[in-house]
Amino acid sequence: MKTYNVGYLIGSLATGSINRKLANALIKLAPEQLKFHEISYKDLPLYSYDYDADYPEAGRNFKKAIESSDAILIVTPEYNRSIPGGLKNAIDWASRPWGTNSFAHIPSAVIGTSPGAIGTAVGQQHLRSILGFLNSPQMNSPEGYIQFKEGFFDEAGEVADPDTAKFLAGYMEEFHQHMARVLTVLPRGA
Repeated sequence: MKTYNVGYLIGSLATGSINRKLANALIKLAPEQLKFHEISYKDLPLYSYDYDADYPEAGRNFKKAIESSDAILIVTPEYNRSIPGGLKNAIDWASRPWGTNSFAHIPSAVIGTSPGAIGTAVGQQHLRSILGFLNSPQMNSPEGYIQFKEGFFDEAGEVADPDTAKFLAGYMEEFHQHMARVLTVLPRGA
């Protein structure tokens, strides 16, 4: 079976983010054909088109990390019924300068956790709209709006509830199948 290089972004910049913990748990539940690397964006300045003529190294490196990935997984909290500002800033860096959108034709999936009853549903809808505009083929189903509660993760950082772990393993298998389908139709470098 083909191995895929999956870049992942954590929507929260917080070191102890529950979404970082969720990302780590998802990686453990993913099919073995998926190899993961985090794409950090914490060093990016606030985007301005003033940078377009001379992109800083942090921006070039971020774009290169997106472009060298076969697929992108975004694991994000919801801030004020949208996505965190840092994540939006990173996406803006990756999509610029005009005509050099790093997300184009790269399969993506979105998931997240929050203590709220609807998880990250509204924030994910905003993110899906952005990714759609950026021409990133998205996995539309299953959706993963995970409500975080005390005891969600066990001591090893794995999902404690067997039914939730089964759902998340299925989510990662669907993501694997999604990227395989997309990359068959839109092969990288073609």
